[in-house]
Amino acid sequence: MPMLVIEGTYQVVGARPDGDSVRFYPNQPEHWNRVEGPHRVRLNASGGAQLRLDGVDSLETHYSTEDGEVHQPLAQGQAAAQELLTWLGFTSVSRDQRETVTSAEPPKVPGYILTRGADVYGRCVAFAGRGAAPGDSGTSITVDVNLLRATANHHLLVQGAAYPTFYRKLYIDLRDELTTVTVQARASGIGLWAHDVTTTGAKVQGMESLTDELTIMPKLFRRLADYLALGDGAAALDGFKDYLDARDDRLFVLSRGQWTGFDTLVEVIDGTVRLARPPEDLVFDER
Repeated sequence: MPMLVIEGTYQVVGARPDGDSVRFYPNQPEHWNRVEGPHRVRLNASGGAQLRLDGVDSLETHYSTEDGEVHQPLAQGQAAAQELLTWLGFTSVSRDQRETVTSAEPPKVPGYILTRGADVYGRCVAFAGRGAAPGDSGTSITVDVNLLRATANHHLLVQGAAYPTFYRKLYIDLRDELTTVTVQARASGIGLWAHDVTTTGAKVQGMESLTDELTIMPKLFRRLADYLALGDGAAALDGFKDYLDARDDRLFVLSRGQWTGFDTLVEVIDGTVRLARPPEDLVFDER
């Protein structure tokens, strides 16, 4: 899989990194101009950009809805964020009550990213590596499974710190490797898999169920949180399937060889929500 490699540093002070997103600053800022695709990477005043780690989705520690900011069970979300920052090389990180980093040691750590583009929000979709880059910064290199295994993305799934969430641009060999380590982590019951109820069923009794009790795939959490926010937090889920249909999240079910909508795979029975297929069986269409 050909991807652009960019060398630089990770810096977190003043930001709110979670388990699948962190700020990256290239050593040569002009290399951002080489990121291809319909969406441009959005930069801050210092030339840094927010990354969205490709293939993974950790529990939300701060998600904005129309009714305010919410989160998933914080202990697990914070553990994923700490796992990522520790792996990158930060030895000490302090945060305030809003999860904003107030200090970090060291202040920056060297690393590199492997990317093919940005998402609709301007986040660079990337695999995150630490230390020296495996190729010349600003050039395209072939990313195989061995290079994937040296990234934070792979590490997070091995540790059960995040859910796999695949999009169409991810190549099959890389997706298969991420699926393999996900299945192994779930079978071992490590990390979030010790608590996950995505496919077994989540009893939603209101917003507090989502924020404090239920460990579910973040994609499903975000749709539930948005839906409940529209009803001022009321627990009734009678219209949730119609809401999902209107959101029109398109995806491919690998085991069925079928393009369909997210709504067709979500079951709602007596206030219990479950996903009919495991997350690694789904490939979402990038907007």
